[in-house]
Parts: sequence; C-alpha cells; structure tokens
Amino acid sequence: MNRIDALFARLRSEGHRALMPFLTAGDPDLATTSALIREAVRRGAHMIEVGIPYSDPIADGPVIAASYQRALDSGIKLGPIFEMIAALRRGEGGDAVEVPMVTMSSYAIIHRRGVQRYLDEAKAAGIDGLIVPDLPVEEAGPLAELANGLDLRLIQLITPRTPRDRAAAIARTTTGFIYYVSVAGITGERTELPPDLSETVTWLRSQTELPICIGFGISRPEHIRALAPVADGLIVGSALVRRLADASEIPREQLVDRVGAFIEELAEALPS
Repeated sequence: MNRIDALFARLRSEGHRALMPFLTAGDPDLATTSALIREAVRRGAHMIEVGIPYSDPIADGPVIAASYQRALDSGIKLGPIFEMIAALRRGEGGDAVEVPMVTMSSYAIIHRRGVQRYLDEAKAAGIDGLIVPDLPVEEAGPLAELANGLDLRLIQLITPRTPRDRAAAIARTTTGFIYYVSVAGITGERTELPPDLSETVTWLRSQTELPICIGFGISRPEHIRALAPVADGLIVGSALVRRLADASEIPREQLVDRVGAFIEELAEALPS
C-alpha cells in the first residue's frame, strides 16, 4: 500500500491528525535538508513535503520564493534531490526514514525532465506523491494515469475561490489527499485564518472520502488546535522556512535543533 494511504488509514483509526512540514530542498544545502527531515520526523512530523526549487514559483509567497532562489543560487539540481531522498530511505547516516514524502513541483520541471522519467526517478527515490500546483484539473489526466501506474499519488489543490462544482471535480480526480488552501493568494504566515474555513472544509468532506489536509497560512500552535477538528492533516511551510532563514548563520546542529523544536511545538498542539 502507498505510504500516504497507509498513514491516513492508521491515523483515522486512531482518531489522530497528520502534521506535514514543508522544506525547500537544498536550502541552505542538501545535507541540512536531509538532517531537517530526520529531525522533523523525530519531533513528530507524520509526512514531509519537499519543495523542488523553481525560478518562477506559482503559489509561493516571498519567504518560500526566497528559499527557492537561495537553493538555485547554490546550484541545486533535481537528480541530487532524488538521491538525498533515496539515501534517507536506505538509512544512510541513521535509521531509514519511513514516513510518506511528497514533492511540490512546478509542472514545468516535470515536463522538462520528461514526465515518465520524473515519475520513475521519484518512485525509485522513495517518493509517495506529487503536488503540482500549476497543473489544471482539466490537464491532469495523463499525469494522474502514469502516476497511478507507479502507485504514486497526485495531490491536487482546492482554494477558497474554487467554484464548488470545480472543487467537486478536483476531489473526484485527486488521489492520496486533498490539499485545501486555507486562504486565497500565495503562501505565507497569517495572524488569523478565514472564519468560514471550517464550514468550507466541512462541505468539501461531504464530496469525498479522501483525507483533507489544510495548508497556506498555518504558522502557530493555535492554528493547529483550531483546524484539527475539521482537517485530517495540517501543512506548515513559510513559518518553518522563515526560521531556517533567520538561523542561517548559526552552526547546522543548532539550526536543525531550533527548527525541530518548532515542529515539536506544533506536533504537541495536535489532539491526542
């Protein structure tokens, strides 16, 4: 069974929620990214979203866009990113990382690599699913079919501005889980989340049996506590990436510990 499916089946049976940190691959370098993934799992993360740096990010706010640029400036390439993930799966440098991992990637990267080649390499590395924010549902069929053939999940996004008939169509074609964007616009930390978010997610749940994970704007333990009753998982990105950038001048071990402590704080906010 795909690791994503197995995770949510287990969490649902236990009445628990998933915490999914987002980390930009190669910011500040791949060795640090690898250490952060291990630390995130140790501190309570259930799944990891790995951002594939791209020069023209589609839905990413300034914090994540800056992290992509730092990684690109350092010469990051797709092949070494996949090899880093494969090394984590093999247990090089520690225990094998078993939690699900998904990539967040522009379709331009997948197309340039070659769709089948990208999927084959992702599967071989130990990736479990793909998030492709700039791929419309009308054009997702061929990628979804190829991914399904490799037991990879194609996770699609629904936003507050998505018309309900279109949201229902996206829910029907998504696999793994639905990524519900909590706020219209780009990624980034918010002090408050929309008051009608819970109502919208409750409606969406009536349209699908897939797990629903909420992302964009979640940056505080109180956000986790507020959304956990209606979500199957919570995705945290900009708040982590900003802490990483703010601590970029300190030694790696301290940086990893500082980011890990924040992940643990978020994990502790999940209902037990």
